[in-house]
Amino acid sequence: MQYTGARILIESLIEEGVDTIFGYPGGSVLFIYDELFKHKDRIRHVLTSHEQHAAHAADGYARVTGKVGVCLATSGPGATNLVTGIANAYMDSIPMVAITGNVPTTLLGKDSFQEVDIAGITMPIVKHNWIVKDAKDLAETIREAFLVAKSGRPGPVLIDIPKDVTNTLADWVPKKERVLEGDAKERASRLAQSLEMQSYNQDDIAKAIEVIKASERPLIYAGGGVILSGASDTLVAFAERIEAPVATSLMAQGCIPANHRLSTGMIGMHGSRASNLAAQKADLIIAIGARFSDRVVSRQDKFAPGAKILHLDIDAAEINKNIATVASVVGDLKGILADILASLPASKSAAWNGDIAEWKKIQPEAHSAKKPLHPKFIIEEVAKNVGEDALVVTDVGQHQMWAAQFYPFVKPRTFVTSGGLGTMGYGLGAAVGSKIGCHDRPVVLFTGDGSFRMNCGEMGTITNYGAPVLIILFNNRVLGMVRQWQTLFYDERYAETNLDRPPEFVKLAEAYGCAGFHATNEAEFKTALAAALERVKAGQGALVEAIIDSNEQVLPMVAGGKAIDDQIMNVEIAGV
Repeated sequence: MQYTGARILIESLIEEGVDTIFGYPGGSVLFIYDELFKHKDRIRHVLTSHEQHAAHAADGYARVTGKVGVCLATSGPGATNLVTGIANAYMDSIPMVAITGNVPTTLLGKDSFQEVDIAGITMPIVKHNWIVKDAKDLAETIREAFLVAKSGRPGPVLIDIPKDVTNTLADWVPKKERVLEGDAKERASRLAQSLEMQSYNQDDIAKAIEVIKASERPLIYAGGGVILSGASDTLVAFAERIEAPVATSLMAQGCIPANHRLSTGMIGMHGSRASNLAAQKADLIIAIGARFSDRVVSRQDKFAPGAKILHLDIDAAEINKNIATVASVVGDLKGILADILASLPASKSAAWNGDIAEWKKIQPEAHSAKKPLHPKFIIEEVAKNVGEDALVVTDVGQHQMWAAQFYPFVKPRTFVTSGGLGTMGYGLGAAVGSKIGCHDRPVVLFTGDGSFRMNCGEMGTITNYGAPVLIILFNNRVLGMVRQWQTLFYDERYAETNLDRPPEFVKLAEAYGCAGFHATNEAEFKTALAAALERVKAGQGALVEAIIDSNEQVLPMVAGGKAIDDQIMNVEIAGV
């Protein structure tokens, strides 16, 4: 069959199981959009308000569905607007295929109108990228792109397609019917070899078991890789087998139920007292799908001083990158844990004989402080009303940490947040992608007034596509996390962090076709939440603006350069 490059793209995406693309049109992708229009009964396009949010939507879609997310943008500024979203997916190992148009091949490299070298720009933040200069190569490139995005440690890839390629005829053969010969066969062979995962052996498993059996105070440090690999249930079985407490990174929320007796909560800069103390008192840390980021480790030379490190991960590059190990196993986490469980006897000691339980009782006074409207109350009240199947999305800032600390996550793939890049403005686009990916599940966005100013236009997308999201806006009239640092470490010099200015968020929500509500105390919040949920059930997006104290802090907190058990536990504000 002979199709244009644009038709080959659409057929190939459908062949890969793609049902939704998030994007924004422009001149270089008009032939692609023409084909999307012709085939809208086979593949859905979601028009976001900005290309960056299209990338975030594809990211959120991938996180909650486990499928590869797809976003599409035109050349030049359209392509560069995707960059932050691509980098965000790269840092959090999210499978995404970003497709960009470019100027015709005859104009490449000539500083043409809306031309950028998007392949060069994105090289450091993708697993791989391609410039397709011949329509006959397009189908195989798309197949390779999806394979690379989801193989091994997942991540984003980019395909750049000059405009003339999308309007050139070429043969298209379905994947199941194609026969590779010559250069194509050699190329496929090279790709297969490059994607071949490092395979662990039974000696690696035996060494891991030996290290575990020798430990008296093991701590499991679980990262986002546990969720990405589908190993959450196996992780819980492993923790129960060795009676080890489980500390979770920001990206691992939900891999073990928050109410599980072995869960100690988040570890690191804003980690729980129990998790951080356990890391410092453990004689073995078993890192599973985690990368020992600076937000977890803080000061490397004071991290886990008495512990050996056993590292299980799909990416060999992470082993010994930040923290030295005594043993490691590289490969698929679910398989690794299953192989360990097959030969590992049960432990007879119960979670360090009560130490962990005592440490879990230590909470900052701020968590129980009586305020007209406290973040802990807001988050717990929402959780009670939306159920354990709800998808919880955040922007970045104080509200993000409060969500990780206070929301009682029970299941994996229910927390969608920007971890590695920390992207303000991530939330509403990701919430749109999450809702469209799992339309039958409630989606809640926790955001702050700083982040929400960056993405509020996506309320129009919520309305246009009937994808209702419940938005809980923490309005403290400041850039809260930055202000917290200014309070603690910059002698309260609040340079450019006050946001006591327009818009009026309730009116803004209503202008976009969403319902808007306002709350200043617990009673008002309960009333507003109930009304907002009714609107969401009826198919309308809803925003609840919750007014909180500008001086509210995220605690515990580890200051830069301190050991992770050297935590600020109580509010520190000069003169208060």
